[in-house]
Amino acid sequence: MSTYRLGQPAQPGSTGPSSGMGICSGPSEAKQLKIILSLIAPQISLSSSADSSAAAAQVDRPSRPLIRGIYVPTVAFFDSETDELDVKTVSRHAVRLAKAGVSGLAVQGSNGEAVHLAQDKRSTITRTTRAALDAAGFTSMPLIVGCGAQSIIEAVKLCRDAAATGGDYALVLPPSYYAGLFDSSTVESYFVGVADASPIPIIIYNYPGATPGIDINSDTLIRLSRHANIVGCKFTCGNTGKLGRVAAAVKASGDNFQCFAGSSDFLLASMAAGAAGVIGGLANVSPRANVRLFKLAEAGPEKAAEAAALQSVLGAGDWVAIQTGVVGVKGGASGVLWLWRICPKAAAETG
Repeated sequence: MSTYRLGQPAQPGSTGPSSGMGICSGPSEAKQLKIILSLIAPQISLSSSADSSAAAAQVDRPSRPLIRGIYVPTVAFFDSETDELDVKTVSRHAVRLAKAGVSGLAVQGSNGEAVHLAQDKRSTITRTTRAALDAAGFTSMPLIVGCGAQSIIEAVKLCRDAAATGGDYALVLPPSYYAGLFDSSTVESYFVGVADASPIPIIIYNYPGATPGIDINSDTLIRLSRHANIVGCKFTCGNTGKLGRVAAAVKASGDNFQCFAGSSDFLLASMAAGAAGVIGGLANVSPRANVRLFKLAEAGPEKAAEAAALQSVLGAGDWVAIQTGVVGVKGGASGVLWLWRICPKAAAETG
């Protein structure tokens, strides 16, 4: 039996589709996507190349730059009796993290349980988080919003909603449901399509654990880094070699693209490879320790011993967080918030 790839022509003698707009025949995948989008979403245009000048003209840079440092993919809190969103705790948690010195927050990520939330709940969390930061004086802190979806059209809708509710950047997973039917060019076309139409810049979310069969390679990421509306990648794949290749290429080309580790357990190694910081769930529990490690890494060789010791501690903590998942991270964050309520001074020294 022949194996077909989405967007690739059928091979001579194959028994696959061979006429019309079949998956395996006809125009290239980029053309297929253009035709489909022209029929069902005329407002979305798909660029044929990652560094198109047309896309660059569409981009409105946000007022909150994606600076180096620690970004926290926040957890979502719910009322234990009603299962409704606990917006007060969402707000308190956001402000606690900001006061700890992190560079930015991310909502609707894996730790934020976006896959469990209806769109109105997602919008409420984004709006609540932005409002809490602004009210506490953190008006310049960037807010990243998870906008991954299985289609370009749906992802763009999420990006637009993120922009409308206070988001500055969109964190976008690749599509994965039909992963067995497409190759890396499909993933690349997807990100170009989303970036062309998104009103806010996007950050690629490379997380093979959440998208089985999809682990974006460095060549694809380097090409995507040239797109004017793609400004970074979260490497939850944990591959520092890949991160280093992309970081080196971006530095050489001068592109505005940041590489972030996807967890705290390899923050130090990723910084050595050229990362701009981390977008890591453990910082929900220990934001100050993460910020401290980032600063030690930035300080250079004279702080190497202290940095290595702290990385060992965070690595052990992150392993617990990885094993227990969202439940463990949320439990730890809830405990700190409880301590903050009864003893603010002690809580201020935690994490």
